[in-house]
Amino acid sequence: MRVLIACGGTGGHINPGLAIADIIKSKYPDAEFLFAGTPKGMEAKLVPQAGYKLETIKVAGFQRKISLENIGRNFKAVAYLAASGKRAKEIINDFKPDIAIGTGGYAAGPVIRKAARMGIPTAIHEQNAYPGVTNKLLSKEVDYVMLTVKEALDFMDKSKFEYSVTGLPVRSNISLTMSKTEARKKLGFNDDFTILSFGGSLGAGCINDTMTEAIKWHTKKKLNINHIHGYGGMGKDTFPQAMKAAGIPLKSDRLRITEYINDMNVCLAAADLVICRSGASTLAELEAAGKASILIPSPIVAGNHQYHNAMVLGNAGAAVVIEQKDVTNQKIINEIEMLYKSPDKVAVMSKSAADLHLSDTNERILAVIDKLIAKANQK
Repeated sequence: MRVLIACGGTGGHINPGLAIADIIKSKYPDAEFLFAGTPKGMEAKLVPQAGYKLETIKVAGFQRKISLENIGRNFKAVAYLAASGKRAKEIINDFKPDIAIGTGGYAAGPVIRKAARMGIPTAIHEQNAYPGVTNKLLSKEVDYVMLTVKEALDFMDKSKFEYSVTGLPVRSNISLTMSKTEARKKLGFNDDFTILSFGGSLGAGCINDTMTEAIKWHTKKKLNINHIHGYGGMGKDTFPQAMKAAGIPLKSDRLRITEYINDMNVCLAAADLVICRSGASTLAELEAAGKASILIPSPIVAGNHQYHNAMVLGNAGAAVVIEQKDVTNQKIINEIEMLYKSPDKVAVMSKSAADLHLSDTNERILAVIDKLIAKANQK
């Protein structure tokens, strides 16, 4: 069996594609895979690193804001678009896939569209509660649509496709199996209330700013709080300096402050409360680990999709959602203090998060794959 997977741009599109390939391989170990993506996106690094072959196709998004630079970018996007159909057909004819799957990003558009029009059984996976433009367009052409959350249907024409809510695959070591006590011991903490905060690998200025003040607050008050914070690349020059100016160490029996968090499974297991953005993969991991959270959606993402993602947890009572425009240091500190003093509320929020988790995501995805394979066998 030959499987073509098209994805690109960000880890949020690429990692689900890689996860789906691994899921398929677990049931069909002899399956052959080819990824299609852009030559300059993250996929150019992540896909070969994962051991899969990548064929490239040049595509780019259109810039809506008018400027001389963006006009030039849009001319380039038009040129790429004109050539993308031919390149997509070359990739498909050379590989001869039995089935094709898209997981979002500009590269998925021409490849999956061409595959569908060539009669190859196709499916897409949408990670966010607010679907991306590429997947909205492809949903009208593919055989099946896999959704992380049902709320995405509010923004799609569900009469055009067959869908399945599969959830989003998460790293296998993110789970409820490690106890808080065990995880805290690994981190050198005692068994007190523990906060985990981060803004992703690049960091988030808003979260770094508020966590600077929050750490100062609970350290000065000598509250029984352990705190893990990942400040990311964006904070590498400023966050350690802010801590040094406040006389606060980056590591102690209460604090672990680092640029990157490389043991997220342990840190998540240790946490009572998580403060972070609301990308789809992050939220899937919060659900898998069953964690209460304060979510600050990034306002600079397509379609404001992080806000829609966050509200799935917010509406379920699993998270406090605060839009970045409403964030103040005192507001975040007040929310932390309220939850610190309300262990019963934190427990309810944690259970609500765990209740959202789909533990059979892999099986649901394989059910869709089997439908594609059955359709391919009918040809």
